[in-house]
Amino acid sequence: MTDLLEPRAIGQGLVRRDGELKVRGTATYAVETPVENPAYCHPVQATVARGRVTAMDTAAATALDGVLAVLTPFDAERLASTEDAEYAVLQSDEVAFRGQLIGVVIAETSEVARQAADSVRVTYDEQEHDAELAVDHPGLYKPEKVNAGHETDTAEGDVAAAMATPQRDGGVTLERTYSTAMYHNNPLEPHATTALWDADAQFLTLWDSTQGVHPDRAAVCEVFGLEQEQVRVVCPYVGGGFGSKGTPHANVMLAVMAARALPGRPVKLALTRQQMFFLAGYRTPTIQQMQLAADRRGRLQAIAIDVVEQTSRIKEFAEQTGVPARMMYASPNRRSTHRLAALDVPVPSWMRAPGECPGMFGPEVAMDELAEELGLDPVELRVRNEPEVDPETGKPWSSRNLVRCLREGAERFGWAERPRGRREGDWLVGYGVASSVYPTMRQATSTANLRYADGRYVAEIGAADLGTGAWTILPQITADALGVDVGDVDVRIGDTQYPTASVAGGSSGTNTWGSALVVAARAFRDKFGGSPDDGDEISGDVDQAAKDDAHAPYAFGAQFVEARVNADTGEIRVPRLLGVFGVGRVINPRTARSQLIGGMTMGLSMALHENSVWDPRIGQVANHDLAEYHITVNADVGEIEAVWLDEHDPYVNAMGSKGIGEIGITGTAAAVVNAVHAATGVRVRDLPVTLDKVLPGLP
Repeated sequence: MTDLLEPRAIGQGLVRRDGELKVRGTATYAVETPVENPAYCHPVQATVARGRVTAMDTAAATALDGVLAVLTPFDAERLASTEDAEYAVLQSDEVAFRGQLIGVVIAETSEVARQAADSVRVTYDEQEHDAELAVDHPGLYKPEKVNAGHETDTAEGDVAAAMATPQRDGGVTLERTYSTAMYHNNPLEPHATTALWDADAQFLTLWDSTQGVHPDRAAVCEVFGLEQEQVRVVCPYVGGGFGSKGTPHANVMLAVMAARALPGRPVKLALTRQQMFFLAGYRTPTIQQMQLAADRRGRLQAIAIDVVEQTSRIKEFAEQTGVPARMMYASPNRRSTHRLAALDVPVPSWMRAPGECPGMFGPEVAMDELAEELGLDPVELRVRNEPEVDPETGKPWSSRNLVRCLREGAERFGWAERPRGRREGDWLVGYGVASSVYPTMRQATSTANLRYADGRYVAEIGAADLGTGAWTILPQITADALGVDVGDVDVRIGDTQYPTASVAGGSSGTNTWGSALVVAARAFRDKFGGSPDDGDEISGDVDQAAKDDAHAPYAFGAQFVEARVNADTGEIRVPRLLGVFGVGRVINPRTARSQLIGGMTMGLSMALHENSVWDPRIGQVANHDLAEYHITVNADVGEIEAVWLDEHDPYVNAMGSKGIGEIGITGTAAAVVNAVHAATGVRVRDLPVTLDKVLPGLP
């Protein structure tokens, strides 16, 4: 059990410390870094989905006034490590996917660089490609592990026997297939880097838009054979990331390569919106084959999910889509499997709530279908299958308040009076519900430095704030650990000159960095007391000795949706969206609400709009810009509300906090689909829910 902080600053809805800078436009982002006499890059990308580059004619490009250099696979620097094929830019003439980096132009202006890149003429030996995912793809294989180190397959009991046993006295079996689309992260700030290579000092400075300056530096050092002391990464502000900036992508390595080709001069590379659809990662489409068996009372007798998804032929990423079904509900018979198709496609990667986001869609829609078959209230069905302990590990929960979230959400939303086939004028109205879950994680590595200077406490840690509020909440945690006023604390983040910090990902940032700050602050108080002298200083690491391994730590939630579907056009509106969450102690209600609503909005977007339309003939997303890749906007939802329970969890960390950034998105899409079904009787199992899928079934 962790000794929780006494809250004083924690729990206050303090205004963001970085808010005014961002509103005024004075917060400096990576490509805006004020450097002297910068040069600009523009990539050259492959226009075939598979093959070899046999020649590149750069004469027209180099002839343009202002072009400084053109790098190709035939003359680029040889990298120290090409083990990670995504990072091995310009190291081979092989083309693994359409849009792959095959060159870069460096010029005096971004306009000239782009013009020159467009003038490079490339000749290919084009080869037949395979870029279409199917549930029966002949190349499906079992990965060794799935993301975050989870087992690929799990099994307990006998699902097949439970599904085959005749269901007596009103029992039900259900077999359905669900699918989620390909999704692309589209943060407003594109992936961007300013790089400066000092050849004399053998020192590289990167101003990069990243969710982790220290992991960013480690990757660059590995690829270029540099020591940690030779590289500094700076990133005080991030204009959104949603997982796509959690690990560096090929564009970062290209920027470094360009800077090393032009030593002493800073080089800027900002991907265009279209380029991000090839180079910045995406969420794999998933096909989820679900099986459920329940007795007449609604008690699950079997739950199984078999997942098919894609990865790139050059680099494996296996989304852990089947993982949440392993622990969400009680059942004596369980199975989960993952199979991948390695295709000639760009490299998939993290997107907000990897695994849990797509993995809660199939099971939560299936639960709604099961409730309908049994004639049960969908809320009640979930309550009846509440497990006493974690079904996957057998460990007791650190805290689990899913039932409370469902009950309170139902009361707030007016679930008991929900419409059944109600029509208001031209609109069909229905309510839907789904559960949410996300694991509570704390990374093993982060260090905080704390000192007293000029009458203020200054904490330094190489953390990242990608809009989640770290600039604001880390001082709150530090202040309470020190027992001082939050106004007396400054926190410095976003620079590898500060102590190492884990990536801002997996909703683990606050839990990890906050734990390191608490250790440092308590050590500071123990050593220097309440009246330190200028220059007093100490550091502290994440206290792994105090980490609880005896309990299963998760955050839970319930999503409620009102959907209205136009009976004539199939147009879908969502006037109300409510999320109720059990997320431990909330550090800052203002930033927490922002994160939860942001996640719920992305879940609504996933349900109704987002779809990277894939053209397998050429291996490319057809709608690769924000004009055609549709996302939820203000007009798409009337009222959106996120609330949380007063939840006490002494096991997760010294703050009692759980992750908030990702649980908001999980379950939302399923709740929307369930609400649309309640309104129309049409069951959509393949996202997104568009009017063409709804119209044919309307009464």
